Amino acid sequence: MRTSRIAALAGLAGIAASATLSFTALGTGTAANAAEGRPASYLLEGESFAQGGSKFEGIGVDHESGTFYVSEVTGGEIQRGTADRAQAEEWLAGDGTDGRYTARGITVDDEGRIYIAGGPNGTGNDRPDLWVYSPSGELLAALRVPDDNAFLNDVAIGPDGAAYFTNSNDPTIIRVAEGADGWQATEWADGSSLITRQEGFNLGGIVLSTDRSAFVVAQGNTGQLWRFSVATGEVSAIDTDGADLRNADGLIRQGRDLAVIRNFDKQIVHLELNRSATSAEHVSSRATDPDRVFTTGKLLDGRMLLVDSHFDEQTAQGPYEIVTARMPR
Repeated sequence: MRTSRIAALAGLAGIAASATLSFTALGTGTAANAAEGRPASYLLEGESFAQGGSKFEGIGVDHESGTFYVSEVTGGEIQRGTADRAQAEEWLAGDGTDGRYTARGITVDDEGRIYIAGGPNGTGNDRPDLWVYSPSGELLAALRVPDDNAFLNDVAIGPDGAAYFTNSNDPTIIRVAEGADGWQATEWADGSSLITRQEGFNLGGIVLSTDRSAFVVAQGNTGQLWRFSVATGEVSAIDTDGADLRNADGLIRQGRDLAVIRNFDKQIVHLELNRSATSAEHVSSRATDPDRVFTTGKLLDGRMLLVDSHFDEQTAQGPYEIVTARMPR
């Protein structure tokens, strides 16, 4: 059992900058949430500095139950929390449980099933690349993908109900679904005809377009957004109106508004997509808390839940938190 770090909830400190708006302009902090009767941030369980620390990356939400799930990079544990409680708790153990030593992106489908991307968990070994769990925590699938060198980063549910995982090592997307022969992971799309694999993290954040005709996918090392047609898997570049999207990580979409989380650049870029995601207008670029590296986020009850990763610390030190903010508009 991991040690819980009980600490006072910390609010966000905005940055004053002439070129950007402060993160408090997004509606973060205690005051923005007190009137709604919900916590401004959520504490995660994690190891102390002396124990080696904990780092986090992915988050998935079950909108029907108000539950969220958070992945730990350092060990692969999965934590679970609810919108009305300030403390999350370990839900699934890591450190080899179900072959999981690290975990990255998470999403939840309409049946409440939880899909977890393994990042490099299966690279150079025979461990699983991804997992699927029931809402009760029953393991439904632990799968390898066709690519022996895959780094599964993030995941989104498609219009067909299948889960689509991005690959940070190659410009491919993996489709995971339950069929007549059980759960299967197959390569759904290969964008190498247009997307050049480069050093660093390639495909990462993924969301559906407003009209659900395409996936919008971030390539963090080049600062580009790509459109993958749902019908054909064909890839095309999205015109992002000159926005700087280097280190683009997680994507959050609400209607035509798209929030692009630039992790180590400590910004959230607000784009307004057209319905089919062939182009976007750059609305704003806003600084986030200089003491946090946000990786990704999801919407829950109208608020963004942002993962404070601690990726900028050699050995992470708590408190470990999920921070809330209003969706930029």
